[in-house]
Amino acid sequence: MTAAPGVREIQGLGSTDADPGVLTLLAQRQRTRRLLLFRVLLDAVAAAPRSVLPPGAAAPARDHCALLEAADRAGAGRARRVLFYPLAGPWAEHCLRLLHHRPGEPPRPGGPDPVPAAVAHLGGVLAVAAPPAGLGFSTSVPVHGSRLVLPTLGALHCPVPDGTAVTLWSGGDTLVVSAPGLPAAGLRRDGHGGLTGDPRWRPLHRLTGGPRPVVLDDLDPGGTAGPAGLAPGARPGTVREPLDRAARERWRGAWREALPLLRRGGAARMAELALLDCIVPLTAPGGGAGAGAHASGTRAEAFGAVLSSLPVTPVLLAAGLVHELQHAKLAALGELLGLHRAGDEARYWAPWRPDPRPFDGLLHGAYAHLALADFWQRLAQECDDPLLCDQAWAAHARCRAQVGAVLPVLHGSRHLTAAGRTFVSAMAARHRELCGRPPPHGHLVRALAYVDTARTIWSRRYARGTVD
Repeated sequence: MTAAPGVREIQGLGSTDADPGVLTLLAQRQRTRRLLLFRVLLDAVAAAPRSVLPPGAAAPARDHCALLEAADRAGAGRARRVLFYPLAGPWAEHCLRLLHHRPGEPPRPGGPDPVPAAVAHLGGVLAVAAPPAGLGFSTSVPVHGSRLVLPTLGALHCPVPDGTAVTLWSGGDTLVVSAPGLPAAGLRRDGHGGLTGDPRWRPLHRLTGGPRPVVLDDLDPGGTAGPAGLAPGARPGTVREPLDRAARERWRGAWREALPLLRRGGAARMAELALLDCIVPLTAPGGGAGAGAHASGTRAEAFGAVLSSLPVTPVLLAAGLVHELQHAKLAALGELLGLHRAGDEARYWAPWRPDPRPFDGLLHGAYAHLALADFWQRLAQECDDPLLCDQAWAAHARCRAQVGAVLPVLHGSRHLTAAGRTFVSAMAARHRELCGRPPPHGHLVRALAYVDTARTIWSRRYARGTVD
């Protein structure tokens, strides 16, 4: 594999397929980016003036930074797992925004002085990174939402006020946690990378059966234990409270039933699961009523995470994962190569959205719907359930018609780079291939009418051209 994707690799990605080596490259580059992000964060903590990071918060934060660097030197492969965890990205970027705040700018979000609280969660990262590297430590970490969160591992129930400092000490395989007014908790390593030993400890649940286990992270809604990062309202739906046992079982059942559907949807769809590290459960919009009450999303800075409410059927979970993982792939590729030079103005019609989209949003949406058209077509050809087969053909026809309606705008854009033009040309080639296997009579007619209606409604509301 070369240092950056070449023409053949870009074509493979544009077709929504990808060699496993290309997916590995995308993930490796994201991990490199994360290491650079943490390097910048540690430097920003070290350089933060007293007006931004008060001495009482600066001293422990700088100790945490020094210990993290020592842990990385002592056992990079083990210590870096927590640095690479998807939810560490939004938190680290939030910390940097706070640390780089300058006088005269609008007030920092999160209260009168959120910097010490946000940066203090370096202690939780340290508590996960240091023991595998063989380092002992003693530190304190603030509680948020009655939970002490240890990223990638789980959370300890601590019914104390938000911001209360909890002491953590480790000198080997045991982690001792002391909170004011509560009995100390002794947590031991269980031989599988987890912790056990106290009834107040709740480990993260893992969804198995795919290329690798996927964390169901319902314990760290802010992203690495903070009130920022994956904050409620950042996406449709709301980051929810911890799941009860029944809800976890529903997730596990839906995941188990979605996997064979993804296999039937093509080898590429299963291969993409290698990019998925965790799912953050959301509450469904409107309280979850109705078959369409589903929310999902990704964040570029949380590569490897999908935010999702639990769909009403496993096939919709499978389709949602297909959709969101295309966004992850495209965002990672765009950071590597730069696919276009378009601005952020929202002026393009997208038949899957009621509002104008920027060029990048149009490209992302078309790419995700192209993969969905392929997934639904393959599933329709493979399934033996008449109802599912009809649902799959209808979804395929709609996605195919939607992509076909915007491909001319993408392909004719003057904003595309050479890599972007190769990528979009591969998208167009895959779309032509899908059109060579038409759905049963009636599905495509209805899909084209749906797209035409969406175009008419949009044009009446937004009377602006979209010619580059």
